[in-house]
Amino acid sequence: MIPELRTLIAVARYGTFAAAGEHIGLTQSAVSSQIKRLEESLGFELFDRTGRSATLNAAGGMTLARAEEIVALFSRLGELPNDENVSGLLRIGAIASVQSTLLARALVRFRKKFPQLRLRIVPGVSMHLMDQLDAGEIDASIMIRPPLGMLPELTWQSLVHEPFMLVVPGRTKGNDWRQLIQAHPFLRYERTSFGGRMVERFLRSKHLVVQESIELDEIQGMVQMVANGLGVALMPMVEAHLPLPRNVRAISLGEHTFYREIGIVQRVPVVNQPVISQLAQCLRDAAEVGLKPSDSR
Repeated sequence: MIPELRTLIAVARYGTFAAAGEHIGLTQSAVSSQIKRLEESLGFELFDRTGRSATLNAAGGMTLARAEEIVALFSRLGELPNDENVSGLLRIGAIASVQSTLLARALVRFRKKFPQLRLRIVPGVSMHLMDQLDAGEIDASIMIRPPLGMLPELTWQSLVHEPFMLVVPGRTKGNDWRQLIQAHPFLRYERTSFGGRMVERFLRSKHLVVQESIELDEIQGMVQMVANGLGVALMPMVEAHLPLPRNVRAISLGEHTFYREIGIVQRVPVVNQPVISQLAQCLRDAAEVGLKPSDSR
């Protein structure tokens, strides 16, 4: 019921189901369903609905105050004391592309600070990791920045900006990315993923018509498909997959370049989570020594 309580707080804060949905990454219908489910569970209505607005009634006002207390208490369940000799379990969500690079470097220093702390690395795609963090199933997540914004109870710290480039087979002639992206079969970054949504938004903004061929949510898979001449792809330059194979080349989008932002998400307030704050610092330090993608070649 925690997600429903957080949705209640968001609706009260932003005034309408639609506005709340935009800020917490849900559709208006999903917000409405969660509020309805909460009202059914409680046995009374929480809002006076007039047109598009949703105003808390008396019962809703009292429920809101209690909901804020419950959510705050729930967010503190995973807190650990500020002690370098702390023991226990820290659950870190991480997308695949950072586990062998950014996270691995950061954990070298982090383990020296907290040698008694057990770690569990939880793999997943960004969308699912954010849901797990919101549900309290993990303590922090290293992921792609959500295109629809953050939940009010979560805070974002940026770590890495990965430029998108057009990846083509090495023998492909020319560097006109507009012409190449429309002339060859297009390998699409899975459109429901955070990165895939960025690609879709870019294609629409540039009025580009592509030859849809294969859709997948695995960057290394896209690289190998391009290497085998199956098409071209718009993909971020991810440290884990650099340098690219010799039979693949990346073409810059120039002034039209857009970026996949990688960061760490955690629950607020940060001051009550010293261990996760230390992890965030180790990640920032590790990001500074990461490999930088090369220019077009």
